[in-house]
Amino acid sequence: MPFVIGIDTSTTATKAILVDPSGAVLRVGASTYDYQSPHPRWSEQDPALWWEATVDAIRTATSGIDPAEVVAIGLTGQMHGLVLLDENADVVRPAILWNDQRTAAECDEIRSRVGATRLIHVTGNDALTGFTAPKILWVRNNEPAAFARARHVLLPKDYVRLKLTGDYATDRADGGGTLLFDHASRTWSQEIVSKLDLDAALLPPTFEGPDITGGLTPEASAATGLAVGTPVVAGGGDQAASAVGTGAIDPGVVTVSLGTSGVVFAATDRPSFEPAGRVHAFPHAVPDRWHLMGVMLSAAGSYRWFRDVVAPDFDFARLDDAAAAVEPGSDGLLFLPYLSGERSPHPDPNARGGFVGLTVRHELSHMSRAVLEGVAFGLADILDLMVAAGIDRPGAVRISGGGAKSPLWRQIIADVFEVTVETVNASEGAAYGAAILAAVGSEWYVTGQAAAEAWIKVTGTTTPSGASDRYRGLHRIYRDLYPALKPTFTALST
Repeated sequence: MPFVIGIDTSTTATKAILVDPSGAVLRVGASTYDYQSPHPRWSEQDPALWWEATVDAIRTATSGIDPAEVVAIGLTGQMHGLVLLDENADVVRPAILWNDQRTAAECDEIRSRVGATRLIHVTGNDALTGFTAPKILWVRNNEPAAFARARHVLLPKDYVRLKLTGDYATDRADGGGTLLFDHASRTWSQEIVSKLDLDAALLPPTFEGPDITGGLTPEASAATGLAVGTPVVAGGGDQAASAVGTGAIDPGVVTVSLGTSGVVFAATDRPSFEPAGRVHAFPHAVPDRWHLMGVMLSAAGSYRWFRDVVAPDFDFARLDDAAAAVEPGSDGLLFLPYLSGERSPHPDPNARGGFVGLTVRHELSHMSRAVLEGVAFGLADILDLMVAAGIDRPGAVRISGGGAKSPLWRQIIADVFEVTVETVNASEGAAYGAAILAAVGSEWYVTGQAAAEAWIKVTGTTTPSGASDRYRGLHRIYRDLYPALKPTFTALST
C-alpha cells in the first residue's frame, strides 16, 4: 500500500503522520523540544532540534513498513521564523521565532522605507514584530558580523527541507508571511526587497504547495530510513496547511483554530487585504487561492494560564463544568485575552490582559466562563474585520484545536458568532494538510480541493442558542475596552 507523510515543525514539537490513500492516519510520530528566551521578549531556537526531531518522528511513524511505500512527503511548520545560513549551509545564529518581539524599531524602519500604505498594498500586511523581514533587518542592525556571513534565508520548515533534499525552496503561503512577498503575484516583491536594501539572492525559489521541490538525498535516506529520491512537496505554512487539513480551500469556508493562539481563517479566490493591515493577507497553500487570517496570541493559552494560576488542581473538564453553571455574560464580568500582547484585531505588543467588572459576587465559575467568552469576543472581532475586507459572512465555521474539544466553548462561539460551528474528522491539524498536499503531488488527486472533499467530513454541529442577544450587547462593551485602556497598557510597558 502506498503512503504519504505529513511533517509539522511546530514551536515545541515535530510531528510526522503516515496517511493511506483513503485519508486514514495510520501512525503518528512526535518528538518534543524547547525554545530559549535569552532576553525579555526574545524567542530563539536551534534549527538542529528540528532535524533531530524530524528524523525521530519519521522513524516512529514509519516503523514496520517498507520505505519504498512512502511515495511523497509534505512539509508544514511554524511561520515567520528567521533561519540564516552561510555559504556552506551552516546555521549563522539561532533561529528567531514567530513569537519574538524584539523588532519594533525595524517595523518602523520598514514603514519609513516603503511607506505604510504602500507596504500593505503590496504585501497585504502591516509590519509586525513577528514577521520575518523585521528580523532580517534586526540582525543587520544589531549583529553585523552574523549578517555579513549570511548567504541564505529560510523559514523553519524549509530548513528541514534542506536537510531532506539539499534544496533551497519555500512555498508561497509561507513566503507570504515574510513581509517580502508581492501578495497579488505570489512571489518575492522586487520593490520591497530593493527598498529594504536586501540582496534578493538571499531568498529561495518559491513553489505552489503541491509542487515537488526535490527528493531525499542519500544522507537523509540513511537518517530517516526512507528511500533515496522520495519526493518532497513544497507544503505550506502551518495556518494555511491547517486550513487545507480542515477543507478551508474555496471561498465561503471559514475556520477557527483554538490552540495556544487563536486563528480565524477565510479562503478567497482573489488577492484582498484589510486596508489598515489589522488582519493578515497571504497566498494559500494551493494554486489560485489566497486567504485572510487573524491571529489572537492567547486563545486556549488564556484558558491554560487561568487554570495554571487560579485553579491548578482543576482539569479543563472541571473548569468547563463550573463555567457552564453560570449564565451567559458571566454576571457582568469581561475578560481581555491580551496576555501576550496582541496581533489581531489590535497589533499591539504592549496590550495587556485583564478582568473588567469584578465584584464580590464573582467566583471561580464566573471567571472561567468570562475567559471563554472573552476569547470568543476577540475572535469575533477578527471575523468582523474580514467581512469588512470583503468576505461574505459565513453561515458556518469549522473549528479545530485543543479548545474545540470543549462543548461549552463551541456553544459560546456559536452564540457570539451567530453561526453554526462544525467539527470535522481530521484531528492532526497542519500535518494532515501537509499530507493532503503530498497526496496531490503524488497525483492521487488532481487538486487539493478534490483531496479535501474525499478525506474530510463534518462530524458534528453546534447551533446558536438564545444567548446571542445577550452576547451582542456585551460584545459592544468589550470592543470599547481596548481603545479606553490602550494609554494604560502603553504606560505600564514603559
